[in-house]
Amino acid sequence: MLRCGHNAAVVISAEVGSRTMRLQFRASIAWFVTAVVLVIGCASTVDTQEPRRPRNVEEFDAMFQELNNWGRWGADDELGTMNLITPEKTLAAAALVRRGITVSLAHNPIPGEFPDNPDAAFNHTMGRSLRSDTYEFTYHGYGVSHIDALCHFLWNDRLYNDTDPSESSLSGCGKLDIENLKSGIVTRGILLDFARLKGVDYLEPQTPIYIEDIEAWEEQAGVTVSPGDIIFVRTGRWARRAALGPWQVSGNSAGLHASVLPWIKERGVAAVGSDAATDVMPSLVDGVGQPVHTMLIAGFGSNIFDNMDLEALAETAAAENRWEFMITAGPIPVDGGTGSPLNPIAVF
Repeated sequence: MLRCGHNAAVVISAEVGSRTMRLQFRASIAWFVTAVVLVIGCASTVDTQEPRRPRNVEEFDAMFQELNNWGRWGADDELGTMNLITPEKTLAAAALVRRGITVSLAHNPIPGEFPDNPDAAFNHTMGRSLRSDTYEFTYHGYGVSHIDALCHFLWNDRLYNDTDPSESSLSGCGKLDIENLKSGIVTRGILLDFARLKGVDYLEPQTPIYIEDIEAWEEQAGVTVSPGDIIFVRTGRWARRAALGPWQVSGNSAGLHASVLPWIKERGVAAVGSDAATDVMPSLVDGVGQPVHTMLIAGFGSNIFDNMDLEALAETAAAENRWEFMITAGPIPVDGGTGSPLNPIAVF
């Protein structure tokens, strides 16, 4: 019998009966030849598997030029893929509310310094009485649940929709700022629970998520991602943190591989959320640290929901056996802001 695995091995067995030595010898030769052929086949399967594209900055740039949404909604557009959330899409999302169960997708801000929050991104101080206090956020990073504005990332010195970054300054973004989402977001949300798909509590850091993983989850969960949806990628980051303690998420997290970007564009995803960095890190794309962030924000014009806490959402979705829900979110409309702390609410 021969089995193929990561380390191909050969086990040859033969019955010893009353046949002549010549027949036994011929049988052994036949087994040996078959085993050698199969071993070569196994080895070639393992050895010839190539890294997923894009593999480097040149391939990523070619993908960016092919897939970006620049000009799709006009030269002055500042909403990007939020244009896919039509009034009809919002009404359809509202129809998903059947039980009135609400779930927050925000993690409580982390006070103090930790490996995943090295800059102490949140500080709360009281005033002279209970009638006054101050919240201080440094929300970009990995310690605060937040949404990225479309002026947050650029590629080849251009922002989304071929916008000149010189229109922005240290006083704020001249265009594409978070104020564009002042009216809020209401659409269908879909949880992509890859920890559950793999049968684990959490994915280990540096685990890439590919198109086949997304489509396997669609089949298992009985959902299909459609235009105007916001997808939420659960890696189990907060479950791992609770079990093993904090670690440096920057450069060391599970997430989407850049090869999923054509799929996201084809499906018409309005925005992407994740419980960590969204990108797998390291990115596996030489020369591009966060290719998924870069394409989504600067290329597609898609806002990103970072550092979402998807544990309660996963528990509720499993209890309801339903992985789609209405999602609502209202960023703080800061003129010139590159994003905002965020507490999205899922409603079942």
